[in-house]
Amino acid sequence: MGKVEKFEDLEVWQLARNICNIVDKLLNETPLGRNYALANQMERSSGSIMDNIAEGFGRGGNAEFHNFLSFSKGSTSELKSQCYRSKDKNLMKDSDFELLIKECCKLENKLGAFMFYLRKSDLKGIKFKKPDKDEIL
Repeated sequence: MGKVEKFEDLEVWQLARNICNIVDKLLNETPLGRNYALANQMERSSGSIMDNIAEGFGRGGNAEFHNFLSFSKGSTSELKSQCYRSKDKNLMKDSDFELLIKECCKLENKLGAFMFYLRKSDLKGIKFKKPDKDEIL
């Protein structure tokens, strides 16, 4: 991966967006979409995953970013639990369940690794960077 200049460049955000699209497709094409309470929860938790990554990135500090990645990881676990509820209610095919769980697990692992990197990094974030002499002019 090259230089990250915007949250859209982040692999974790791209994976979260993919999960959001999978959930949207399931809500539109399966009986899950007719269970309005559960569908609403899954829509919100999947959106929260990618939104928290974007918000944390936008804060400009690694400690804050780490916190928002933690929120995203929690929302990913929440979505996994909702998948189990959906499967138990026979609102989701086994293949859809397995795909979504697999994607959530992959994202949880990537988020965990990214959080570990931020904790070990000496960088504090863009908002703590001292401007170059040329940037002041």
